[in-house]
Amino acid sequence: MQDEASYICDACGEDIVIPIDISAGERQRYVEDCPVCCRANVIHVEINDDAVATVWAESEQDHE
Repeated sequence: MQDEASYICDACGEDIVIPIDISAGERQRYVEDCPVCCRANVIHVEINDDAVATVWAESEQDHE
């Protein structure tokens, strides 16, 4: 089981490591501020049948 994954901040380009909570479902979406630049990112998490997570982020401004 994968317990961490990373995404690239859409605003500053930093690689951000986040914990993965598989109990939250196979498809997750939530907003998290980048710990480097403080810009809001919409985080997408998809967990496959082997409990491997794919994570990516988009700017929250793109979703307004």
